[in-house]
Amino acid sequence: MQRSPQQVPALLDGPGVDVSDTGELLLGYLEWYREALMRKISGLTDERLRTPVAPLGWSPLGLVQHLGWVERRWMRWGFAAEDVLAYPPDGDGAEWSIPADRPTAEVMAAYCAEVTTTNSLLAHAELADKARLGGRFQRSDQAPSLERILFHLLQEYARHVGHLDVARELIDGQTGE
Repeated sequence: MQRSPQQVPALLDGPGVDVSDTGELLLGYLEWYREALMRKISGLTDERLRTPVAPLGWSPLGLVQHLGWVERRWMRWGFAAEDVLAYPPDGDGAEWSIPADRPTAEVMAAYCAEVTTTNSLLAHAELADKARLGGRFQRSDQAPSLERILFHLLQEYARHVGHLDVARELIDGQTGE
């Protein structure tokens, strides 16, 4: 059966179809999901970025802020065992909510700073490297490999970018990759 051009499936997202190296795939998809996050919020006014979406209870900017905390927890506190604040002092709700006096640009800059730090850590590591002890992981039998941490980051991004699809459709009806 022949398909019309409209029925032909789209090319794969993420890294090129010729990429088969696990490290390249993980890093390529991580970058693709980060870019997808930015595509999903592109074009939203500051008010729409900051307003919690009913019935979800969080704003698109709150989700960006959460993913910054996720990168920090898994890469800086987890993989690198840096002595950093891993959770907001006011709990989970503070991770997802944006105070009225915190500028959008500041939230975005904090997220981008975490991404930059993650990329710096990744540039000097191998997939088989184990997380250092002393941060999130106190014993060697608890410390996962970087490969395992990257899989976790990917599932976080995939899940939350999917959530953002729903939020965006509720906000203004926009859908798509």
